[in-house]
Amino acid sequence: PTLAQRRQPPKEVTYAPELTTQLEKLRNAAMQSDYAYKQLAHLSHNIGPRLSGSAGAAKAVEYVAEEMRKLGADVKLEKVMVPHWVRGAETGELVTYPGQAPNTPQKVVLTALGGSVATPVEGVTASVIVAHSFDELKTMGNQKVAGKIVLWDVKYDKRKAEGGHAFEAYGEAVVYRGNGASAAARLGAVASLVRSVGSADYRLPHTGFMGYAADAPKIPGAAVTAEDADMIADLATQGDVKMRLVLTPQTLPDAESFNVIADYKGTEHPEQIIIVSGHLDSWDLGTGSIDDGSGIVHAMQVLQLVKQMGWKPKRTIRFIAWMSEENSGNGGVAYAKDYADQIKDHIAAIESDSGNGHALGIVASTSADGVKYLQPLANVLASIGANIITKVEGEVGSDIEPLQTAGVPGFAPMNRGATYFHYHHTPADTFDKIDPREMQENCAVMAMLAWTLANTSEVFPR
Repeated sequence: PTLAQRRQPPKEVTYAPELTTQLEKLRNAAMQSDYAYKQLAHLSHNIGPRLSGSAGAAKAVEYVAEEMRKLGADVKLEKVMVPHWVRGAETGELVTYPGQAPNTPQKVVLTALGGSVATPVEGVTASVIVAHSFDELKTMGNQKVAGKIVLWDVKYDKRKAEGGHAFEAYGEAVVYRGNGASAAARLGAVASLVRSVGSADYRLPHTGFMGYAADAPKIPGAAVTAEDADMIADLATQGDVKMRLVLTPQTLPDAESFNVIADYKGTEHPEQIIIVSGHLDSWDLGTGSIDDGSGIVHAMQVLQLVKQMGWKPKRTIRFIAWMSEENSGNGGVAYAKDYADQIKDHIAAIESDSGNGHALGIVASTSADGVKYLQPLANVLASIGANIITKVEGEVGSDIEPLQTAGVPGFAPMNRGATYFHYHHTPADTFDKIDPREMQENCAVMAMLAWTLANTSEVFPR
């Protein structure tokens, strides 16, 4: 039969007994392995932060490629040009505010946003104006905003997150991090501050990428902690609040980096590709253990388990460590462009980039037939509580989005993300937050999903 014919699943999906047995063995092996946990310890402790263009990112590429070679994979380093932004110094203090004791400035805990331009060497000193939406700032107009520092005091919706919609809450608030500086600059502001986008108020600043619109001046951008945003907003209701902000980041010329690609070739259909992946770069405040060191090692363990079992997949399982997800997405874009003529043979793309919480199942950007196709897999995952298959529209991972746009079904492990945004993009994204058993669960989900897609008689439907 043709590839298109093989993509059509039967009305009642069943797996061959041999495949079901293999899935059970993969689950059991994953739940007894510390391979991924140890790999993450090395990425976190021995290599550390891995912002694109940095020495840490280059070392991580070298390390992961060598680990994949040890597993007997066919390894390639595929060139990607990435931004090279260096943080520098970052300080803020309130120099004038209502009720102030003489000569008592108040420190503000903040961090520069990725891609921000620098302040002058002496910093920017200006009054702070508080806005709670883009529309509110527009109503203030140039007369009130020009020459000011704008604080976007938009709160992350913790109750929405507690109800299981953490990423939706994040999406609602993070637009001010991405677009706030340009909106403020259009009205003459001299700097833009955003309330940190996260769910835990431990006076932790939350970095992340900011964008500059072509039709607006570039002004410095930083994130202040939730506590400091509350303080500034309260003081601003009482009178003039003046802040001194110093940021000294540099944007250096784009740097050469790489996506790490490692294949276990298929025995029957080597041209048909199942991607397992995470992004290797991380922000520089913490060690990138959650975002996205955990995703990288989930994907590494897929190949390790297959090698441990001594099995050969029918279709090719391709590991990818994406580069520069955090501040450009260039890794995923470059891959989709380089492999454009082979997209039709990409059966599925899996990316883990939502942390390492207790595994609940699989997020699938697919059809109703696709969900049905995965039900026998869900039955085997039930014993570890990871048997929920959730059908979604749209992208499930930033790096695989270009592939999804081209028609490739996208998947992600689904896990309990209740604490993900406590630590995401903060100095607290460190290895101690990783639960070893939950890592085993997530590795089991990714490995079993990849093995299913690589070995069923029918090709997963688009």
